Amino acid sequence: MRVVHEADGEERTLASDVELADGLLSQGLGLMFRRSVPDDYALVFPFSRASKRGLHMVCVPFDIDALWLVDGEVQQVKRLSAWTGHGRARADMVIEMPAGAADGVETGDTVRVEGYDRS
Repeated sequence: MRVVHEADGEERTLASDVELADGLLSQGLGLMFRRSVPDDYALVFPFSRASKRGLHMVCVPFDIDALWLVDGEVQQVKRLSAWTGHGRARADMVIEMPAGAADGVETGDTVRVEGYDRS
């Protein structure tokens, strides 16, 4: 799997080391208690429907970039600071990546997870 950003007719890979948080435990833990993640890493949270989705950085000792998506369209991009960051937006998918990985991604852009099938 890989996370791909599409804007202005061009594509670029944001992450090629992709992990799914598709269960209750993995979604609850997220990146908590990890010391770091690789530069090309993404943690993808798929949900069955769009709703307000919140993130917190309790027990996450490094900054991250977070994307909130609805049907692949970016609703919000936010840098969350270690330990104290939090964010909330409407989404049917949330993607967490190392800080800086989402530079250049803007609201309204398209982001897709290649190799992931929602069905």
